[in-house]
Amino acid sequence: MENTCGFVHLHNHTMYSLLDGAIRPASLIASAKEWGMGAIAITDHGNMFGAMEFYLKAQKEGIKPIIGSEIYVAIEGRTVRRPARGNNDGANHLVLLAATDQGYRNLMKIVSIGYLEGFYYKPRVDKEILREYSEGLIALTACLGGEVPQLIIQGHREEAEQAAVELNGIFGDGNFYLELQDHGIPEEKTAIEGLLDISR
Repeated sequence: MENTCGFVHLHNHTMYSLLDGAIRPASLIASAKEWGMGAIAITDHGNMFGAMEFYLKAQKEGIKPIIGSEIYVAIEGRTVRRPARGNNDGANHLVLLAATDQGYRNLMKIVSIGYLEGFYYKPRVDKEILREYSEGLIALTACLGGEVPQLIIQGHREEAEQAAVELNGIFGDGNFYLELQDHGIPEEKTAIEGLLDISR
């Protein structure tokens, strides 16, 4: 099947995302090649365990590997270990993609800090860490677990917009994107409407 629109998946979970992903990196790359995609991203939850395997296999198959991670951002700070804003782990999701070598190094640092300093159910960082290590990274608002979609679903449109503006400020113009997902989940329709409104 030929990819005529140039579409590339930037949010993918492999077997290294326990209870969420099942595909092996080699199979992900094979699918990208079959669909005529010139690139594909790996964004496992809170880790980069499959990054090296993914990178080497993608290079071998002539597919551009995009290294990333769907990290967890602590709502009240990485050292606060309690539920927050209705989330048991006190965190929201955020997809980060390495755009440069420095971005890759920063992504490794962010993921490591999540395990060493912010672990509470999951490896978490906070916006202080994101500000310090944002260079070379591209951020996406993520799934329904992301801060911006969560606030939209909860009916807090103004707060959602403020969160989007804050994240855009952290990563810089052109490095922050509102991610749209449609898997037929009713809440996603609400999130999409809000995200499009914020974009406008």
